[in-house]
Amino acid sequence: MTNPFLQLNLHPQLVQAVTDRGYETPTPIQSAVIPLMLDGQDVIGQAQTGTGKTAAFALPLLQTLTPDHRHVQGLVLAPTRELALQVADAITAYGRHQDVRVLAVYGGQPYGIQIRQLKRGVDIVVGTPGRLLDLIRQNVLKLNAVQSVVLDEADEMLSMGFIEDIETILAEIPTSRQTALFSATVPPAIRRLAERFMDNPETVSIERKQRTVAAIEQRYYLVNESDKLAALTRLFEVEDITSALIFARTRIGTGTLANELSVRGFPAEALNGDLSQDARERVLNRFQTGKIKVLVATDIAARGLDIDDISHVFNFDLPQFPEVFVHRVGRTGRAGRTGIAITLVTPKEQWRLRKIESYTRQQITRATLPSVEDIETRRREQLLGRITVWLNRGRCGKEREMVAQLAQAGYDPMEIAAAALKLAQSEDKQRPIAPVREVRMTRSSNRRDDRRNNSSRGTRRNGQPSGRSFRDKGRDKGRDKDRDKDMVRLTMNAGKTHGVRPNDVVGTIAYHADIPGRTIGAIRIRDEHTLVDVPEQYVDQVLAKADRYQIHRRSVNIERA
Repeated sequence: MTNPFLQLNLHPQLVQAVTDRGYETPTPIQSAVIPLMLDGQDVIGQAQTGTGKTAAFALPLLQTLTPDHRHVQGLVLAPTRELALQVADAITAYGRHQDVRVLAVYGGQPYGIQIRQLKRGVDIVVGTPGRLLDLIRQNVLKLNAVQSVVLDEADEMLSMGFIEDIETILAEIPTSRQTALFSATVPPAIRRLAERFMDNPETVSIERKQRTVAAIEQRYYLVNESDKLAALTRLFEVEDITSALIFARTRIGTGTLANELSVRGFPAEALNGDLSQDARERVLNRFQTGKIKVLVATDIAARGLDIDDISHVFNFDLPQFPEVFVHRVGRTGRAGRTGIAITLVTPKEQWRLRKIESYTRQQITRATLPSVEDIETRRREQLLGRITVWLNRGRCGKEREMVAQLAQAGYDPMEIAAAALKLAQSEDKQRPIAPVREVRMTRSSNRRDDRRNNSSRGTRRNGQPSGRSFRDKGRDKGRDKDRDKDMVRLTMNAGKTHGVRPNDVVGTIAYHADIPGRTIGAIRIRDEHTLVDVPEQYVDQVLAKADRYQIHRRSVNIERA
């Protein structure tokens, strides 16, 4: 029987590499994109994570390589170091029978390692825009021989403020190249990029009828903001968790939550942008090998995390965009397994949950938190289960001697057993069950939520801010009423005279403060300073990184205006 991948006109060694990885049939995006790229056509692929898009562009890249060529022939741009590493590993695996040389370049790794490898010769480079641009400016990365360039997760790079870096990099590559762009969404800025740098691209759109996996059980719990931790620990008491990934909004939040869970008897570690690459890899290795069962991460830090047996995903903080929710939930229920996705929702966030349900075309079931009685019953059942195991093993010789000694002293065996159980349960007292207050919904709060849901303020169309945005920087009336009530105005001590551009502001804040670039509001660039509106919920996070911001290699400071 003919391998379906051979029917895509792929070289046999590539088909063998794909088969080695356990893939038997091309996914829809692969079937559509691979023939187009092999024909030299520019392609825009609109597809969600998990559709097989990496192989869709990696296999044509590998097939068109010229053997024994010392110059870079293929370039892949990715938004984060995690994704860059993941894509580089995948290309290396697909090219295992071709002796292909693939290099991942990203910030946080010493330049020397990457420079030495580039000088020895590399076929394909996968990198983040910032580091790629640095290497180009150092005249170390030469792109004059690049035949194909791929922009992976272009909408994410747009939201992180990389669009101008991407334009600069593309301008360095010969116009005779082939360009492929992959994105979950295709907002106007991505369309403009395609119009400028692509040659009559063919658009391939792969849309799942159901955007989240059917094998995933989804539930949400309505809780007060102040009760989220108590609610999460109650769920940990009753859920059969083999491994869990918890998503928090901020880097600071991941560390705090991991510590709080550990203190309460649920060991957890944080995965965020504050970790060095070595520290990150150690944390991931402990999680992958089962040494830790709970990982608390931000969305950006979790990118590139490829683990198939995560039993639970918890949305401790609800994401701002439905696409992000899909990415999170898709971390469980993989490779034919079932999974559970649990979301904590506050009363003010119910409108956002409705948007997610509309986007995913699935209703998420509301559930009731476990009661104190439920948890106490569960604890007793677990204790009895552990005792039953030891009774069946029959390896309690020393303990039996202790019981005999107490019986000889005149104690009733039933009383001895009861006292032993009481001691065994004493550790539960070190884990008190935190109270959870009743959620009260008032008519006024419901009306306010409805207005927020129906208002254009704070919503996005095609991935770009609606209403006031950083492109409206010239329309500043200088009055507080010109600002969304949920935004706080900050000032940056750099402006027009320092060459500041809107994307510079978005990029440095989104990266260092670890917040979504899409959430940043109006930006007004003055001669000597810049005003920027940031959602109130992120202000402390932005100000906490005041010593890290840089624009054009110049340190800048951010404070309240």
